[in-house]
Amino acid sequence: MIGNDVVDLALAKKESNWQRKRFLDIIFTKNEQSLILNDANPEIMVWNLWSRKEAVYKIYNRETGIRGYFPLQLECFYENAICGTVSIKEKIYYTQTKIDQDCIYTIAVVQKESFTKIRNLNSDDVIFKKNGIPYRIDVDSKMEKHVSISHHGRFWKGITL
Repeated sequence: MIGNDVVDLALAKKESNWQRKRFLDIIFTKNEQSLILNDANPEIMVWNLWSRKEAVYKIYNRETGIRGYFPLQLECFYENAICGTVSIKEKIYYTQTKIDQDCIYTIAVVQKESFTKIRNLNSDDVIFKKNGIPYRIDVDSKMEKHVSISHHGRFWKGITL
């Protein structure tokens, strides 16, 4: 299983005031808030952690069928700006994040080894949905393959295994 999330930093800056009262309390655990408030660039840390949570939520939703808004149940364990894990209900997921001046992009997987098997999709690849969950048909095996899609502002990212 895979999940991904992309944050357009210009759009996030324009539309989301992460410094408003209670924003951090609603989305981030005390440990995560400490990471944010002690970082040299707290705004980037906010969207880095948010992106990790969103990517993992996509996997968790597919595994459990549970939909909802529960960001405090997803807790990021920050190794560095690129790597970390996210836990929810005693399950651990692995994340890799790429940060550049325009966006933050995170991929989450169930097993670390899956990072080497990820294939990027193009926005013109044929993608189907079943119960709201995207998938594609593998050309060689003719089997359904899970897809994770994320878009925000100027950015669209799709991946599969």
